[in-house]
Amino acid sequence: MSKPSEHPKVKHGRIGVLLVNLGTPDTPDYWAVRRYLKEFLMDPRVIEVPKLLWLPILYGPILTFRSRKSAEAYRKVWMTDHNESPLRYYTRAQAEKLQPALPEVQIEWAMRYGKPSVAEKIEKLMSEGCDRLLVVPLYPQYSATTSASVTDAVFDCLKKMRWQPTLRVAPPWHDHPAHIDALTQQLKVQLAALPEEPEKLVMSFHGLPQRYFDLGDPYYCHCQKTARLVREQLGWPEDRVLVTFQSRLGPTQWLQPYTAEVLEALPGQGVKRIAVTTPGFVADCLETLEEIGMEGRESFLEAGGERCDVLPCLNDSAFAIDMLERLVRQELAGWLPN
Repeated sequence: MSKPSEHPKVKHGRIGVLLVNLGTPDTPDYWAVRRYLKEFLMDPRVIEVPKLLWLPILYGPILTFRSRKSAEAYRKVWMTDHNESPLRYYTRAQAEKLQPALPEVQIEWAMRYGKPSVAEKIEKLMSEGCDRLLVVPLYPQYSATTSASVTDAVFDCLKKMRWQPTLRVAPPWHDHPAHIDALTQQLKVQLAALPEEPEKLVMSFHGLPQRYFDLGDPYYCHCQKTARLVREQLGWPEDRVLVTFQSRLGPTQWLQPYTAEVLEALPGQGVKRIAVTTPGFVADCLETLEEIGMEGRESFLEAGGERCDVLPCLNDSAFAIDMLERLVRQELAGWLPN
């Protein structure tokens, strides 16, 4: 059926894919980091504390002192050639390299906190005629603090739209064969390139308050399953792979064992050579490059260790792009032509 001559031109019929990672400050200075931390730590999915109790703490010691400390850490890993953080660089690179593998769809990327925002990129995709949208939270292991927060941001955007796109959200992919294959294949290449095989492989995941797990968050179980499947595919015995949790914030108990404590203790247990991998992160960021690659390595060596190899994340490697293509094609079943 033809449209009336006076009908406005409307783009439609396209498919959009939005990759969403955690977030980053625009620059590694105090005020940019403060803005980023404020947005991040104001999210009730991240901090499940009543606002009357939390706001004085946030606007007092945390934003005042942690912003300064975090800015110093960001400066250590900032990609000065590109003037951006590694997380922004690699997330954009993933989207750009995925686009040729999926010419049937429009690929975009966003940050849950900071820029470019989820709402900005959804509006861009809609303006280009993408009335079907797949959102892929770039967190293999589901948590309310990460994956659910992404969908919150998506729904906040959509509920303001008169014409909403048809929406799909990729489920957790902690145990997806594409993810396990990518991690294992890259690990084999990385380990083979080391001058000596490590005595232990430490798999460090981002931490989570123990209380969140007790309330039913599946994150801990997802991390353990990722680690087990990768270890089994590597063919390593259980006692050579350690699962730990990093990035603890505040005095409350978080998932254990803590990565920092394990790295400090291993030399005293006779373990002198280790490799550390971070299979909960799909792109290198402050937590992998500074917290583990600098602070963690230094702690291990100061405690008597001889060698600590911190292995890069999947980033924009061929392993990563193949993984993302497999995940996206699966979730677009029925939308893409056979």
